[in-house]
Amino acid sequence: MTVEAVVAIASGVAAGSLVLLAFGLDSVIELASAGVLMWRLSVELRHGHAFSQDAERTAGRIAGGLLFALAAYVVAAALWGLWAQRAQEFSWSGFMVALIAIPAMRYLARRKIAVAEKIGSGALRADAMEAVTCGWLSFVVVASLALQWVFGAWWIDSIGSLAIVWLLVKEGREAWAAEGCGCC
Repeated sequence: MTVEAVVAIASGVAAGSLVLLAFGLDSVIELASAGVLMWRLSVELRHGHAFSQDAERTAGRIAGGLLFALAAYVVAAALWGLWAQRAQEFSWSGFMVALIAIPAMRYLARRKIAVAEKIGSGALRADAMEAVTCGWLSFVVVASLALQWVFGAWWIDSIGSLAIVWLLVKEGREAWAAEGCGCC
């Protein structure tokens, strides 16, 4: 995830691509979410299940809030890009990292879901759903960049970025409202 974040953000800045920048920032949020999840699991290990429920809600709220903030940024930047008619360059490094992320996120999500079901963690399940969403985001990034490369239209990056917003909001709402995974 760190490599994905660094490559996507650097590629997005270099190419002026909002879709790559949003993809990279989502990876940073996933890393933060993983850190919060580690904290939540350590609370359960140290203080028991009763304390972990509060940590579970806090972890979900933090992840949800970060995703809402990213969605707001993407909308504002995409609308600005459409209004300014700002063109972007194609990025091979961004395209490749997004392409590799599609199967990687699928594998990671499946593993996280399996563990979440075993330990009954809604926070881990929400984290797994972030990996699922990252896989879909990767697909949107690949499609946007491919269309941009083929057609060279200045507006494709902003429209592709707006396609990501509904995924970010959906993921944010689920993380914010998560009370448990329903697996126990």
